[in-house]
Amino acid sequence: MISVEKITELTGHSNPIFTAELSQKPGILFTGGNDKGVVEWSLKNNAFIKVMFPVPASVYAILCPSGFPYLFAGLRTGDIVVFDFIQQKVIKLLKHHVKPIFDIKFASSKNELLAASEDGTISIWNINTLELIHTVKISDDTIRCISISPDEKQVAFGCRDNLVRVYDLEDYTPIKALAGHSMAVFSLQYAPNGEYLVSGSRDAQVKLWDARSFELLQNIPAHLFAVNNIAFHPTQPYFATASMDKSIKLWGADDFKLYKVISREKGFASHFLSINKVVWNGDQLISVSDDKKIIIWDIKFH
Repeated sequence: MISVEKITELTGHSNPIFTAELSQKPGILFTGGNDKGVVEWSLKNNAFIKVMFPVPASVYAILCPSGFPYLFAGLRTGDIVVFDFIQQKVIKLLKHHVKPIFDIKFASSKNELLAASEDGTISIWNINTLELIHTVKISDDTIRCISISPDEKQVAFGCRDNLVRVYDLEDYTPIKALAGHSMAVFSLQYAPNGEYLVSGSRDAQVKLWDARSFELLQNIPAHLFAVNNIAFHPTQPYFATASMDKSIKLWGADDFKLYKVISREKGFASHFLSINKVVWNGDQLISVSDDKKIIIWDIKFH
């Protein structure tokens, strides 16, 4: 049994919100979108704090790597903004790509930052020096998302050519291309136990792949439209999917069954446009949408 209660909605963005990320500091959320800046919110009293810094273009990705006083924001221009929490200012623009950055992830074992771009390459940055180490050509088309396996042995890229490409994180050599989706792959997440990889696509399907054999374990016709994001609960065996169909669904991470649908159709005062990202903050699920709203849900597992 799962019960869902809407706690609050946070408003203030004047345009669609594309991404959200918890701060390294508990109780703080950052959001970005088709707005003039990255916004900081308090999750302790569910309130707007401030606009962190202005941006010249849409923000598609935010990363707050554990153990470092930085926030990285990937922009539509291809730049990555580096904000330093200690100095409370933008200290650098990581300039390399000229096409949008769609995802940024951190490989802590290597102190490397990985950025995925519409140009089909990933750029790899040293987080200590903030210098470019190298770039890897992954696809002839857009890379939409990145997921790093829990043991940091593998990294997977979701691509616009419908493929999930798995690479060795040590030397960035290709291991396997997973074919199955009929449209662009928008979301990817390794299970917390590292046993399988979940992919979500514009084709509205969720696919579960064995992380060792790369066999397709299961295909779930999960949504009516694109699956924009996948997020595993930090401690409970569930994951959430967020979709362009304006719904959030909660699935069992061990049995892959559908346990809950959060949508207006199901009687929840939920989003009325595409849901672009979901983030777990303990048992609270935070969702952001094209409708410019941030909604905080309390999820109880009985």
